[in-house]
Amino acid sequence: NNNGRTAPVSENPYIRLLVKLYRFMARRVECQFNKVVLKRLFMSKMNRPPLSLSKLAKLMAGKDGQVAVMVGTVTDDVRMLDTPQGLKVCALRFTEGARNRILKNGGEILTFDQLAQQHPTGSNCLLVRGPRAAREANRHFGAPGTTHAAPYVRSKGRKFEKARGRRKSRGYKC
Repeated sequence: NNNGRTAPVSENPYIRLLVKLYRFMARRVECQFNKVVLKRLFMSKMNRPPLSLSKLAKLMAGKDGQVAVMVGTVTDDVRMLDTPQGLKVCALRFTEGARNRILKNGGEILTFDQLAQQHPTGSNCLLVRGPRAAREANRHFGAPGTTHAAPYVRSKGRKFEKARGRRKSRGYKC
């Protein structure tokens, strides 16, 4: 059965206002883009993982002139030495470092209401999202011993769940 969220649980007034705007856009503008943005605005924070600037740069390589649309946070990546020129990004939030780096390299930052005015149908926009399964908790999901699920251990030393079943020299290894 198909019952996802029909409204955001968040009480953030800005998200609520964006929902009002995109609910109207999804109904009145004939395109799938606004419906997807609306659906992502409903999502919990866990389902809106952040996207780093380096990943964004990779995704936008060779797509100049397009706007990257991220329903979530864009974060800075200190490992990336040079930021690409002229990135156009629309997101709910930017960390301070990410904002400064985009603007310093001749990029542009849009809010979702500006995006609705400039690209009502989502043409020339690229919807991007962060890595949902990159949470530390995801390492522990699955049956132990069969799916390479990491155990929750008190400590990471030699004596803590590192013997039988983990090494060939100690009986067997799964």
